[in-house]
Amino acid sequence: MLENGYYWRNRELRQQVSVIDGTDAPTLLLKNSTYLNVYTKQWLKANIWIANDRIVYVGENLPENLDGTEIIDCEGQYLVPGYIEPHAHPFQLYNPEELANHAARFGTTTLINDNLMWHFLLDKKKAFSMIEDFSKSPVSMFWWARFDSQTTLQDEESLFNTEEVLKWINHPSVVQGGELTSWPSLLAGDDRLLYWIQETKRQGKPVEGHLPGASEKTLTKMKLLGVSADHESMTGEEVLRRLRLGYQVGLRYSSIRPDLPKLIEEIVAENLQNYDNLTMTTDGGTPAFYENGLMNRCIEIAIEKGVPAVEAYRMASYNAARHFRMDEQLGSIAPGRIAHINILKEKEAPRPVSVLAKGKWIVKDDVNQELSPVIDWEKYGINPLSIDWELREEELQFSLPVGLNMVNEVIMKPYAIDTDITLDEIPAEKEDAFLLMIDKNGKWRVNTTIRGFTNQLGAIATSYSTTGDFVFIGKSKSDMLLAWKRMKEIGGGIVLVNKGEVVLEIPLTLGGAMYDGSMTELIEKEKQLKTVLEEFGYSFNDPVYSLLFLSSTHLPFIRITQQGIVDVKKKEILFPATMC
Repeated sequence: MLENGYYWRNRELRQQVSVIDGTDAPTLLLKNSTYLNVYTKQWLKANIWIANDRIVYVGENLPENLDGTEIIDCEGQYLVPGYIEPHAHPFQLYNPEELANHAARFGTTTLINDNLMWHFLLDKKKAFSMIEDFSKSPVSMFWWARFDSQTTLQDEESLFNTEEVLKWINHPSVVQGGELTSWPSLLAGDDRLLYWIQETKRQGKPVEGHLPGASEKTLTKMKLLGVSADHESMTGEEVLRRLRLGYQVGLRYSSIRPDLPKLIEEIVAENLQNYDNLTMTTDGGTPAFYENGLMNRCIEIAIEKGVPAVEAYRMASYNAARHFRMDEQLGSIAPGRIAHINILKEKEAPRPVSVLAKGKWIVKDDVNQELSPVIDWEKYGINPLSIDWELREEELQFSLPVGLNMVNEVIMKPYAIDTDITLDEIPAEKEDAFLLMIDKNGKWRVNTTIRGFTNQLGAIATSYSTTGDFVFIGKSKSDMLLAWKRMKEIGGGIVLVNKGEVVLEIPLTLGGAMYDGSMTELIEKEKQLKTVLEEFGYSFNDPVYSLLFLSSTHLPFIRITQQGIVDVKKKEILFPATMC
């Protein structure tokens, strides 16, 4: 079905040409359009003909044959290419299909997606079958090929080995390698990782880095080793440094790092003249962060902060398409491109009043159109969790001398535990809370404490984590057991319990990781989660990421993982996991 991301059969190509000859009629005519030509950087007048899912003509003429053609007069409106999110993590409580549909309603009609969750939920054959099903969506869905798990697994080799990685790299729906969270290993001489990078480049696909705070020397080394792009700039100077070295640079506006306004201000102040190698990304924002859209928000911010509107639209469309070598299919309004088009009221108002995705109306005159599901989750065995083992009181034994101290949402430092953690309940005046990570199959566990997540809550239990293993945080062992019981009953999710009562629950019935419902519902549930946790002492801004990144070893300084408590910098297991 796919070749280089998308193609039309010879018969379809001949039919598209016959529309130009007048033998066949276009399915849709957007007449009297003022559209952004991303090649000349001009707003031009044209009539745009669409045959099913493809733009076949952009110019002054009208079709000779209009038999059955839907005709829309676009006088007084402005047309831009559908927006592209080049760095999506489509599993932040939501599922990829619902994220795509929600994004499209705000004009983001292409997503380049992380594949990490598929490694934990599906075998490769099912994963490939599913991503082929995603190609039937009106939203263009493409994927990365991860090179590592960004944590410490019991058996990393079973998921990330040369055979597995190369098959992902070779899949036509996979358009880049990375993101490269394991780059320190590359610099330390990991030749297998270097081989994977070079094979990715041999396929003509870029490699996305993950290089926060990298020096010029490190950035230069990574460029020599094959890294194409990076989205981790935290200052305008870091953006410019990457641009000067030939990187494609993603400017980030995410729930955990909303840096875009500051980055734009600083590069505009430096009088940047060329925006061609810049894109923007929301980098896996949590649900409520997306309440008002995805790339449309990035474009709004860029324009507000001084980027010329034409450049802002290109950053969110053509620049990304060109980077992924898909500019013959995406990122512009031109003959031969997929019919992803946003219709705007004003040039500098990027939230569209109408959205076309593959020639289908997603939004028409501010009215959302009904979208039929394309993914049958049950077909792939992504169902509510069925847990056939019990969490016992014996598993709630805490004796390690070192805990995790939260510096912010995702960075944790070790601390020496000076609280009596042999009790059934940690006193309220103590900052500590119990922290348990236990294998989803009940085979191993890691028991320690955490400071900064809560100083009051009885328990939170969650099946939402980097690896799908279960995490418990709380002051009370009895509340932890009750949260466990309820999490089992709902088939996975996030459950909050206090003083023997369930305070809040978010069912994640798609494999224990994803919500099976609308984005609107999920946004409200996440808002409730944040409100309740703040009432119980959570003092940061993004509890969803705090839960997700507990085991993520691409972040400093200490992590709780499948193998135990890990010192990230030294790559040492300080305290190994206990077998149950």
